[in-house]
Amino acid sequence: MNVDVVLPVLDEAGSLPQVLTGMPDGFHPIVVDNGSTDGSAEIARRLGAQVISERRRGFGAACFAGLVAATGDVVCFMDCDGSLDSADLPLVATPVERGDADLMLGTRLANYRAWPLHARLANRALAWEVRRRYRVSLHDIGPMRAVLRRELLALGVTDRRFGWPLEMVIRAARRGWRIAEVPVAYQPRTAGRSKVTGTIRGTARAVIDMAKVL
Repeated sequence: MNVDVVLPVLDEAGSLPQVLTGMPDGFHPIVVDNGSTDGSAEIARRLGAQVISERRRGFGAACFAGLVAATGDVVCFMDCDGSLDSADLPLVATPVERGDADLMLGTRLANYRAWPLHARLANRALAWEVRRRYRVSLHDIGPMRAVLRRELLALGVTDRRFGWPLEMVIRAARRGWRIAEVPVAYQPRTAGRSKVTGTIRGTARAVIDMAKVL
């Protein structure tokens, strides 16, 4: 299996070594530096990752830049804060590679320290709304996912902020894609505080972006 893994990064120097050294064989990391000031890009290069720079700030902007840079048939997306285990990537990539799913999402199995209550409830509400509107079996707008590169480019996702992952799911559901989930481990981040779930303000910002997509 040859899979590109897009890793959007903004000041993740403390977690990059864990994420990159744990990358399974056949999975090629593409680190998208979204304006880091802590040397994240240099660390990623030293660890053998392909590094590109995206000057436009935004989670979706970084993900899209990585998607454009990717060349593999299957592309994974994964947060690079150490909360997800790189070893779980084959769980989401293999069903897509085999043709058993068009979009595979990692459903987070987390303790309260990794996923604060305010963020968990917001995610649950969004997932419920997607299930209600689009009749898809979905329980997590997960930060680890796999999809065919060409099909995702053709899907035309336009959001360049935190609405990117939700818009991907909604557009896929509207096109009748086979969307499936698999449990993945979710642990407290390696260093620092999450820019989304770490604060109520950050979670609110993500929810607002996703509400606009809905």
